[in-house]
Amino acid sequence: MPELAYPGVDLHFRPEFWALLPSFIMVTLVGAMDTLGDSIAIQRVSWRRPRAIDFRSIQGAIAADGLGNLLSGLAGTVPNTTYGMSIAVAELTGVAARRIGICVGVVFVALAFLPKFVTAIIAIPGPVVAAYFVIIVALIFVFGMKILLQEGLDHRKGLIVGVAFWIGIAFQLDWIYPEYFQGAWEELLGNGMTVGGFTVILLTLFGEVPGGRRSRLRTRLTAETWPEIDAFLSKFAARRGWGEEMEMRLRAVGEETVQILTRGEAGELPEVRRRLLLIARSDGNAADLEFIATTDETNLEDQLAMLSEAAASVPVEAETPLRLLRHYASSIRHQQYHDIDILTIRVEEIG
Repeated sequence: MPELAYPGVDLHFRPEFWALLPSFIMVTLVGAMDTLGDSIAIQRVSWRRPRAIDFRSIQGAIAADGLGNLLSGLAGTVPNTTYGMSIAVAELTGVAARRIGICVGVVFVALAFLPKFVTAIIAIPGPVVAAYFVIIVALIFVFGMKILLQEGLDHRKGLIVGVAFWIGIAFQLDWIYPEYFQGAWEELLGNGMTVGGFTVILLTLFGEVPGGRRSRLRTRLTAETWPEIDAFLSKFAARRGWGEEMEMRLRAVGEETVQILTRGEAGELPEVRRRLLLIARSDGNAADLEFIATTDETNLEDQLAMLSEAAASVPVEAETPLRLLRHYASSIRHQQYHDIDILTIRVEEIG
């Protein structure tokens, strides 16, 4: 049995604490991004048929990751994180049942009290372990590229991914002036995942600058507030100097989206009526609309996918707004969380 000893909590904020704080914050943030990516990847692997990503599960995974790190810090032990190796194993074996994962976790907990088992693992020859890691890492890399391509990889996102990937490798292998990064900087910049994640954050923030100022509208999510939303979209199109056709497409997308989001609101009580935050941003000749509302139970991406099936189970009264929305919008992404829905729609100008 391991020795049970509590190291205690040091609340003296000395200079060493402030020197290490930025690196700990960055590692924690990158670890959360790693959990986010792994959660998306395991959902892609686990479902037999393609479905929209359930961000409520991802929200729970990130919350569990943060709670685990908090408890690890209080216990004075190393933090926890998710690993992409299990995703590659699930894809390779075709086994993704939750009960299998629970059983494996129980086995790992039991083996933690058996030092002989750890010794047997360490005794595996290096070339055998290397061959195993080559296969696993190759599968992880290919699966990560699949996720990028499925989410849409334009020139801007491709540049961010490529630059972050190679900068992470360069710092990991000490290719970029290692003599200038010593001490705390060496610990912070010596990990490729940390540097790559920090590069993604910086380039993403920098890429948001050319998009200009965003227009925002906060209102109630009811059918009666549609004229207010329609006027907001018309004003947004006029301010960008778009023609009548682009304005009509924006207004049509807004109308169908509001109609879909307000389905079933007749039975709701006034005190539980939903709120809506509409964010509009221009990207060249295209517009990105973000509808942020309280959570609904249906996922719009799954409903749009069912329209293409022969035996679609979408009700007739709900099918028309979905088809019109798919006709006017270039891309639709629906992220569902426990307390909020984020519906991102891109509308491109024809011509």
